[in-house]
Amino acid sequence: MESAHYFSASPAGPFTRKPLTVELAGETRTLQTSNGIFSPDGIDKGTAVLLAEVPAPAATGNLLDIGCGWGPIALTMALKAPHAQVYAVDVNERCIALTNGNAAALGLSNVAASTPEDVDPGVRFDTIWSNPPIRIGKDELHSLLKLWLPRLAPGGTAYLVVQKNLGSDSLQRWLAAELDASFTVTRESTSKSFRVLKVRKASQTPQ
Repeated sequence: MESAHYFSASPAGPFTRKPLTVELAGETRTLQTSNGIFSPDGIDKGTAVLLAEVPAPAATGNLLDIGCGWGPIALTMALKAPHAQVYAVDVNERCIALTNGNAAALGLSNVAASTPEDVDPGVRFDTIWSNPPIRIGKDELHSLLKLWLPRLAPGGTAYLVVQKNLGSDSLQRWLAAELDASFTVTRESTSKSFRVLKVRKASQTPQ
């Protein structure tokens, strides 16, 4: 990692933007990145697996990217679902600024990046995509997922990409035990050293 402080709200060192050219949603895009964030030099392997493996997001409604970084997941969602509202959350203020700036550069008015606290607690999400920050530690990760996954809308689906050697299988078991009976947790796919976990909220609450 370029910075050991990318989980901080305000990383050390100056916020210096630099150009980044990547492929998102099948086209080459020119965006901006910076120091002090996760995977500043491009799309990391886990995110690349997620974007390659998951089905298209819901075409309308509310979509969520947990831990947005410079924005690859949120921007892809917005490009694929222009009539949906994409929420992107991160604790790092640079990530929020970069995601909002990159969305504006692509003409995407349906992206709003913010801190988790700035998202209306009443919003429910039809699709959640995330490369969750495993390295923040198990307790913090569990708290993060318990905050967002219960906010899936009825019939909504979350996809999480997790490296196998960083506990994807144990996380799948924990999610299945932790979430109530209206949720199902399955393995969507395995690619390279990653698993994509699928969490689905039932369309109707079990009786």
